[in-house]
Amino acid sequence: MAAAVPFDAVRESRIRPAQLVTPARSQVSASTKSITVGDRTVRLRGLGGAASDRLLSRVASTMGAAIAAVESFWGADWPHEVSVVAAGTDEEFRAAAGGGPASQWADIAAVTVVDSVDPVRRVAVGQRIVFAPGAANMSAASLRIVLTHELFHYAARVDTIADAPRWLTEGVADFVGRPPTPVPTDTLLPMTLPTDSDLDVPGAQRSLAYDRAWWFARFVADTFGPPKLRDLYLATCGIRHADMAAAGQDVLGASPAGLLTRWQQWLTH
Repeated sequence: MAAAVPFDAVRESRIRPAQLVTPARSQVSASTKSITVGDRTVRLRGLGGAASDRLLSRVASTMGAAIAAVESFWGADWPHEVSVVAAGTDEEFRAAAGGGPASQWADIAAVTVVDSVDPVRRVAVGQRIVFAPGAANMSAASLRIVLTHELFHYAARVDTIADAPRWLTEGVADFVGRPPTPVPTDTLLPMTLPTDSDLDVPGAQRSLAYDRAWWFARFVADTFGPPKLRDLYLATCGIRHADMAAAGQDVLGASPAGLLTRWQQWLTH
């Protein structure tokens, strides 16, 4: 199970993704260190030598702010041990992300993976945030967004069912991680809510899909309040989840058509 964020989805403005230029196979030994942030222990494992260590040092410096952002929205009831890995090669990153063709992961900055989840007991085994080598080229602001986005996935994993609508999990993670910025004036009004398949095509289509999911999450938080966005996540993505239409009606008191209309109005104001 994996939850990823593309480079282009975390741009402060529209920029090209960081280039992933690394050796085919890592030639260095892994390094591991731990830091304490409040009452949480963060274990940092670098697979790419000095380059990975530098990236993890940057991750460590912003971890406190990322944890605070996640706790502010989600609460503090999530694992107190956090594992972060910096892949040394694109090959290592693809393997950690679940395999597949290189093009599928070419624009992905980081992914949160887990070996198994027991949502009834709220236990996740083998969970870790894995950064691609190209993440080392991101600005401080973009790295903070990516880390906070993935840390939300880490925090919410035990409360997220395997078949949850991925677009909503990504949109809420972006709401937690990304600062609000104006919606571009040339944005075409969406005729439907985003879908999971919208996230599966690398490049501009995937970037726009992440934006649409983010805008929807922001709309819900702006219109109904952040606690209602959290409630909608649990109602739609949690163990007793309903479909989006039923959850929207139960949590927000809005029909699918009404929700879409209000979202479109929000996008233009």
